[in-house]
Amino acid sequence: MVKNKPLWAAGLISLLLVTLLSACGGAVTTAGDPAPAKQTGKEPSKEKPAATRSFATVKGNIEIPVQPKRIVTDYYGGELLSVGANVVGVEPTTFDNPFLKKRLTGVVDVGTPVNVEKTLELAPDLIVVMYDKNYEELSKIAPTLHIPYGTTSNIYEAVRLFGDIAGEPQKAEQFIAAFDHKAAQGREKLKGVIDPNATFGLYELTDKGTLWVFGDNAGRGGQTVYNALGLKMPDLVRSEVKGNTGSVQLSMEVLPDYAADYMFLTTYDPEKKGEALRQLQASSVWQGLNAVKNNTLFMNDFDTFYRYDPIAVMGQIDLVVDMLLARAEENKANKN
Repeated sequence: MVKNKPLWAAGLISLLLVTLLSACGGAVTTAGDPAPAKQTGKEPSKEKPAATRSFATVKGNIEIPVQPKRIVTDYYGGELLSVGANVVGVEPTTFDNPFLKKRLTGVVDVGTPVNVEKTLELAPDLIVVMYDKNYEELSKIAPTLHIPYGTTSNIYEAVRLFGDIAGEPQKAEQFIAAFDHKAAQGREKLKGVIDPNATFGLYELTDKGTLWVFGDNAGRGGQTVYNALGLKMPDLVRSEVKGNTGSVQLSMEVLPDYAADYMFLTTYDPEKKGEALRQLQASSVWQGLNAVKNNTLFMNDFDTFYRYDPIAVMGQIDLVVDMLLARAEENKANKN
């Protein structure tokens, strides 16, 4: 007579069978369990999804990475680089910025407006644009922030804004501290050399012969001259550029009214013809300016002083201080 096996023995045998099957590479599932993943020979990714947060823009709240790893931008390359962001694509004129050239190794020209196909190839996790052409297409590639021109009014606001965007607020404060230190050094060097009541003006001549005057937030050295070094803007210029996006077009007849003791002129002349500048310098109005007579007029390189990103502004401090000190020595020697 054969006796039935006890229930515990049957359970033990079942457990052994399962263990053997598992050891031979078999997959065991039970009702309600998900099917096993297909074997690929690769370890499954252990990376956690990037943390995100909501960022308010003129286009509404956008969900962006807390710390983006790959950023494409049009005109905000310098702002992002100032806070240590990893910029992988910028618009083409950024490569003409002498203050950024060494920082753009490996960065790709994405065109202007930003080319959708080139951007897709770069696989960014964040896109930041000044102009919103292609915004909808770019938004399908990665979270896209539209930060219009003029959103910030000085270097402090700009650095802190982009430090926030890049998830690097500490690096933003470090940049600001370095900027303040360099500005203080520059002001100290000019003490006793530049009359504190002397006025400084920023002007630009175009290849079409039009003439402009600029305030403190439209490039051409404004942030450097007026904010970092604390040099004085002519009263008429201050009143006119306010509310005019930082610049006002002048006629030749009124130029003497907007003139300053020290005048910095940039020339926009992409074909390097020089004709507009020759006509300006030959005019009696120009020759009658005190800055021309006193040798306190400076011809500034367009690509160098057009820039207004934080890195450029920092670099312009030394340039402006050095040119003022050198001209003061030159004028002093000419008097002796």
